[in-house]
Amino acid sequence: MESYDFRAQRLFVPDDLTVAAEIRLDRERAHYVGDVIRLAVGKAIHLFNGRDGEWRAVRTGAGKREVVLVCEAQLRAQAALADLDYAFAPLKHARLDYMVQKAVEMGAGRLVPVITRHTQASRVNLERMRANVIEAAEQCGILAVPEVLEPAPFSRWLAGLQPDRRLVFCDEAATPGDGLAALAAAVRGPLAVAVGPEGGFSQDERRMLAARPATVVLSLGPRILRADTAAVAALALVEAARQRAD
Repeated sequence: MESYDFRAQRLFVPDDLTVAAEIRLDRERAHYVGDVIRLAVGKAIHLFNGRDGEWRAVRTGAGKREVVLVCEAQLRAQAALADLDYAFAPLKHARLDYMVQKAVEMGAGRLVPVITRHTQASRVNLERMRANVIEAAEQCGILAVPEVLEPAPFSRWLAGLQPDRRLVFCDEAATPGDGLAALAAAVRGPLAVAVGPEGGFSQDERRMLAARPATVVLSLGPRILRADTAAVAALALVEAARQRAD
């Protein structure tokens, strides 16, 4: 196994990756490789598809507008997808892009848009979300590409959570410091993290969340955070607890 170069360019492709596999890039990826990063014939790039690990691939001679990459060696074995659901009320445009990218960076395994009473964004562009997931994975050395699930109404999402999946509920009304000890125990198994919209969860939603068995009510501090900031804070606490538990 070759030593891994963390500075190398990475590209997500849908193709199967094996020794000597030829990957003919579609127009968008060919433009990126040929015109944006200007990868010359004979030079290498790292490929991953979320299934077969990460591979060193070399660009071979092809037509003027065609980009063909040949897999030479696997650099890293495939990692498992984290059993961590990040449930969030969709935001608008750039702030949703930011939140999705940061959730991927912080280790979410599944992104679950949840339509709450105070959700401001009426439509969710799943393709845009998936594009942001892939971009974050490419930039951050991630191999297991998180899933993007269909939006679900709050009550249906909550009812559908598996009984053994602990739920970390970020509540702006919680006392700072409460929940941290319980969080340390919660991170060892299947986990869901829920962050509400601008304006927070409704009173009914908060009661439903708090009443669910295996729920950890967590404060993110004495200040009211924007929803995208809360996502980073909550997932950072979870990641820190997981590292400590390991």
